[in-house]
Amino acid sequence: MNALVRAVRDGNIVAQRNFVKIRRVPEILVAVLLSPIMFVLLFAYVFGGAIDPGNGVSYREFLIGGIFAQTVVFGATFTGAGLAEDMQKGIIDRFRSLPMSRAGVLVGRTASDIVYNVLSLLIMGLTGLLVGWRIRGSALEAVAAFGLLLLFAYAFSWVMAFVGLVVPSVEVINNASFLVIMPLTFVSNVFVPLESFPSALRGFVEWNPVSAVTQATRELFGNTNPAATVPDVWSMQHPAAYTLIWVVVLVAVFAPLSIARYRSTSR
Repeated sequence: MNALVRAVRDGNIVAQRNFVKIRRVPEILVAVLLSPIMFVLLFAYVFGGAIDPGNGVSYREFLIGGIFAQTVVFGATFTGAGLAEDMQKGIIDRFRSLPMSRAGVLVGRTASDIVYNVLSLLIMGLTGLLVGWRIRGSALEAVAAFGLLLLFAYAFSWVMAFVGLVVPSVEVINNASFLVIMPLTFVSNVFVPLESFPSALRGFVEWNPVSAVTQATRELFGNTNPAATVPDVWSMQHPAAYTLIWVVVLVAVFAPLSIARYRSTSR
């Protein structure tokens, strides 16, 4: 219990340090906020007329749930990039010399990045409202949708934290994360409906966790047609539960791996 309290306390201090960095380096925040706006406008106005999700659903309403999911996944890369940058600049060595919890650095890093995702979702939601997106569900369901997105983002941040400690280079992190995240987001139902994929890819798309969190947010926002046929697979029939399973698995696997990696590199 003392170790847990120390990790939370020291993590809070590290998170405050990351918040200060937002004020000192506002370019980071500008990049975080501009990318979701660009994606919303690009797909809403450039590709919106060419893509039809079917079942009488507006593509702009269909799109926003997917953009939400894509943005929080891409936002998780800031965790790995931030850790890699701190290692390159010697800041991690400073932390190692202090009498602080080894888990505190990672807890603070992943927790502070939730703020990036909250700001991104806020800006993206406002942009979506401007282009025609509407929340058709209840206020409680909308809160649940945003909460599910943030939980998934937090879990994915631990994956990127491990990658950032294994490959301590910002350039390599950006390239490696691009190679992993691009297939996860584009080979999913983020931008196009499941029916548009060939049968060879359909199974991967249906069990892709990004597809599940996208489907869950669309249902909670009320952006799906109740008369539409949902694929007869468990992941799409219960997307919220499937997403939560992935959240638990990712945190349970990569949080201990990241902490163990941090401890081994500090010797």
